[in-house]
Amino acid sequence: MLDLPLLSLVIWIPILGGVAVLAVGKYSDDDNVTRWLSLAVSVLAFLVSIPLFAAFDTTTANMQFVEQTPWIPFLNIYYYLGVDGISMPLILLTTFFTVIVVIAGWEVIKEKVAQYMACFLIMEGLMVGVFSALDGALFYVFWECMLIPMFLIIGIWGGPRRVYATLKFFLYTFFGSVLLLIALIYLYIQAGSFSILDFHALPLDMTTQVFIFLAFFTGFAVKVPMWPVHTWLPDAHVEAPTGGSVILAAMMLKMGAYGFIRFMLPITPDASAELDWLILGMSVFAIVYIALVAMVQDDMKKLIAYSSIAHMGFVTMGFFLVFSILRNTESIQGAAIGVEGALVQMISHGLISGALFLCVGVMYDRLHSRSISAYGGVANKMPVFAGLMVLFAMANTGLPGTSGFVGEFFVILAAFKSNFWLATLTATTLIMGAAYTLWMVKRVLFGEVTNEGVAGLEDLNKRETWMLGTLAVLVIALGCYPAPLVDVFHATVDNLLIHVTTSKL
Repeated sequence: MLDLPLLSLVIWIPILGGVAVLAVGKYSDDDNVTRWLSLAVSVLAFLVSIPLFAAFDTTTANMQFVEQTPWIPFLNIYYYLGVDGISMPLILLTTFFTVIVVIAGWEVIKEKVAQYMACFLIMEGLMVGVFSALDGALFYVFWECMLIPMFLIIGIWGGPRRVYATLKFFLYTFFGSVLLLIALIYLYIQAGSFSILDFHALPLDMTTQVFIFLAFFTGFAVKVPMWPVHTWLPDAHVEAPTGGSVILAAMMLKMGAYGFIRFMLPITPDASAELDWLILGMSVFAIVYIALVAMVQDDMKKLIAYSSIAHMGFVTMGFFLVFSILRNTESIQGAAIGVEGALVQMISHGLISGALFLCVGVMYDRLHSRSISAYGGVANKMPVFAGLMVLFAMANTGLPGTSGFVGEFFVILAAFKSNFWLATLTATTLIMGAAYTLWMVKRVLFGEVTNEGVAGLEDLNKRETWMLGTLAVLVIALGCYPAPLVDVFHATVDNLLIHVTTSKL
């Protein structure tokens, strides 16, 4: 298989499979045919992506599984793909969660089943394209096109305010994307190509770096999302169907963080060092402020959405602690702890937040309410479900032994190497995260059964047990033994830090 164009296969199998699902859905009245075809395509894409991990060389920072073919020769634009230790795990996470989402919508989606499944499959291929593109123009095409399926998923299968949520989602992301495109075009003019690796080598003066930094920051901060451009996310989550919320939290938020480490740090290292206080300040403020906002939410989806914003604050903080650590200790190893912690947090947050949204979906399918006040005593009727949800909630608070602890511990450890008071404030906010998460769990799962709806609940079926059980195993496995994942990051992160410490001025 290693002789095959694996990245192209992982991109185009789900895209072409999605088109096939649409065609089958048009000419077949049996929705089960489209469901099984969608599952087969998603499983195939996941299986094809596994050799990316199995054959990945962790000793080198070079791009691997590289494919390069002329696309628009007169503009020097290439169909140029490759992965390193940062992007490869995100591709695996994307293909894995698409299988989960197809299974999650198996019985729930009853209208336009073929179109629903096709949207997720096509979006999967486009997201893999974002993580593997090494040409700026190709990256931008994938980046913009993957918004279309999500727009349709929220707009067609979403809740009562889905039109408002989709328009807000589109306007926020479109504004950021315009500035991103301007920055890419400027870099193309300077480098003579759209190669992202050529962008990394450009000698840019400080003024130019600052403008490019701000353009990139605007485009990627919206997607993370960082405060104060975060307000589209809770609305999108509340109105999206369960599968849409899972992909939003597990994958789409990671694209903004991926942009920070693929574009901002290596292309504008001097501006990043000069403006690191801005990102660190916004990250800490987001962790504190968003935690306070989450505490007053009654809608479970909205609470988990705000929780996602706070947890992604740890990611952006881990990336930009690099410069203050290097100023204080000149230790690349110390700085690497923060970056690797942020990368682990990206993977962990995908697993945990995706699982929590699936838990909310399980309850919503039975009681048709996301309000915390509509529940109470669920553990009495759904003990297996309650056990799994408690596990994911504890992982969300950073319980040792779960994946939620590893990334946040690394970032806080790096923060202590940067600034004692910054680290203390960041660590203290973990208590706030535990407060709103456990408050939700207490009111929803424990106590006496509060109403007839809860009294009639049935525990997980085999399909739901498989979904949540698989995620539980991964959360515990990564929490107890994160070494295989961290080993993938090492060489790439060390190479990145050597690059960012070499001034372009």
